Amino acid sequence: MKHLRRAASPAAAPASAGSAILSMVGLGVLLTGVATALSIRIAGVARRVVTPAPRVADVEILGIDRAAQTITLTRTPDTMLPGRYGIFTNGAGYVKLGAVLAQDDTSVTRKLLSHIDAATRVGPHGSFSGWYFDEPAQLHLPHHEELVETPVGLAPAWVFSAGRGDVWAVLIHGRGTTRAETLRAVPTLHAAGISSIVVSYRNDGEAPRSRSGLYGLGATEWRDVDAAIDWARDRGAERIVLMGWSMGGAIALQTALRSEHRDLIEGLILESPVVDWRIVLDYHARELGVPAFAARAAMGTLESPWTARAAGAGRGVPFDELDMVARSAELSVPILLLHSDDDGFVPSDASHALAEARPDLVTMEVFSVARHTKLWNYDERRWTTAIGDWLRERGFAR
Repeated sequence: MKHLRRAASPAAAPASAGSAILSMVGLGVLLTGVATALSIRIAGVARRVVTPAPRVADVEILGIDRAAQTITLTRTPDTMLPGRYGIFTNGAGYVKLGAVLAQDDTSVTRKLLSHIDAATRVGPHGSFSGWYFDEPAQLHLPHHEELVETPVGLAPAWVFSAGRGDVWAVLIHGRGTTRAETLRAVPTLHAAGISSIVVSYRNDGEAPRSRSGLYGLGATEWRDVDAAIDWARDRGAERIVLMGWSMGGAIALQTALRSEHRDLIEGLILESPVVDWRIVLDYHARELGVPAFAARAAMGTLESPWTARAAGAGRGVPFDELDMVARSAELSVPILLLHSDDDGFVPSDASHALAEARPDLVTMEVFSVARHTKLWNYDERRWTTAIGDWLRERGFAR
C-alpha cells in the first residue's frame, strides 16, 4: 500500500507538457477570438453613435377606420401619451394624430387628424413622432426659405420674421431628425415678437455632408449654427436666443461657448437636451445590453482621433469638451431647461446637475410622463407659458 503513489515515467512528462502547450494555444486562440469579437462590437457601438441613420419604424399600425377617423396602433410608452402627435407611414406620408380614444394592454386608438382617402394603402409599420407640424405652411405665418452659407456649403433654413427684427431665435433640431422638428416653437416665439430662423446643419439629410459624413455630437455642427447667427446679424439681429432639442441642445451649448458672435447670444432654451454625452451613451449601452466596460471602451475609441479613424468613426469626439456640467462655470447667459424625468432617450440627470451647478443662470422646468422631445405635445399650455414667461422676464418679448 505504501507504493501506490508512483513517479511518472520519463515518457509521461513530454506528453503532459505537450497537452499543456496545446491547451494554452487553444486558450490563446479562444481569448484572441473573444477579444476580436469584443473589439468589433466596441467599434460597432462607436460607429453607431456618430453615424446618421434613417428613421426607424417603432410602431405597428393595427387598423384605420376612415369613417370614424381613427387609427389603432400598438401600445408603447409614446403611443399612449395624451396630446397631439404624428406618425410617419408607408403610403400616407406624415399623418397627424389627436387624442387617445381607447386603449387596452396591447393597442391604442387615437383620433386621426389627417385625411386618408379610401384609395390610399397604408403599410403596417410606422414611426411615431412628436413633430406634429411637418411643413412651415401649416403654421399659417409668413415665412420664406433661405440658404445659409456654412463651412460645408449652402444649408437650407426657414425664416419667420416678427416684431422689429432685432431679436432672433435660432432653432436647432436633434439627432436623426430635420428642422421640421422645431416648428412647434415658432408660434410661441412669433407671438413674443421674436423672428425665427429654423436651421439645418451638416449631415442631417438637408444640409450638405461634411467630409466624413458623420455627426460630431455638437463639436462640429455648432459652426453651421454660427453661420446662421452671422446671417441674422447681417439682417439686423441684435440679440440672439438659441433653442435646441436633444442633440440640438448640445449644439446650442457649444455655440454659446465657441461662436464668433457670442456678444449677440443672450439666452438659451433647451428641450430634452444632451448636456453630457457620457450619461446618454451609458444609458443606451445598458438598454442594448452592452457591458459597461465595453460602453466605456467605445467612448474611449471615439475620443481618440487615431482609434476613431481605425473604427471608421471619424476624427474623434471630445467628450470632455461636450460635458457642460463640468464646464458650467464657462456659461454666461440665462438658460431655460425643459426636461421630462421619464425621457426614455436622454436621461434628465445631467440637466438637473447643470441646474444645480448654475442656479444663477438656469431655470429648470421639470416634466414627467412627457417622454423625449414631446413636452409641447404632452402639455402645450405649460410648455408655452414657461417659455413665454421666461422670455418676458428677460426682456426678449415685445
